[in-house]
Amino acid sequence: MGDKTQLLALLLALKFRKPIPILAGIFIATVLNHALAAWVGALASSFVAPEVLKWSMVAVFVFFAIWILVPDKEGEIKESSSTSAFVTTVISFFLAEMGDKTQLATVALGAQYGAQYSAAVVFGTTIGMMLANAPVVIFGERFLKVIPLKWVRIVSSVLFLIFAIVIALKG
Repeated sequence: MGDKTQLLALLLALKFRKPIPILAGIFIATVLNHALAAWVGALASSFVAPEVLKWSMVAVFVFFAIWILVPDKEGEIKESSSTSAFVTTVISFFLAEMGDKTQLATVALGAQYGAQYSAAVVFGTTIGMMLANAPVVIFGERFLKVIPLKWVRIVSSVLFLIFAIVIALKG
């Protein structure tokens, strides 16, 4: 979606040039991070009224639509020579996801669907993360030559607005 995790995926791919360990690291970090997020969301759903959750989700998605238009700053990835691409990716991605749009969306979805569907939320958000980042890891350098990041951000923003509208109209 053109956020810091995709920039991180691109940096890791350019640095290590080992797509399989990087993709495996992204997967493990995402499962761990999103499982924690879904659990927090499910816990919150037991304390918050459904109508409050609905409008909170609408607000979160509108916020994401605006937030995604603001470019992230690329941070340097520092790695010691003994650290593998996999370990660097797991640690970097887990930390990068803390407070990120996808983690907050996972909390919101966990709250909406509750503990009964937490595994489905984690599965869905993890698949989404992999679909968003795998092409970046595999083809990232080529993508940036063809599709400007500005357009990725604009399309993502429109999608977040559509999600907000769908949730708002949902009974």
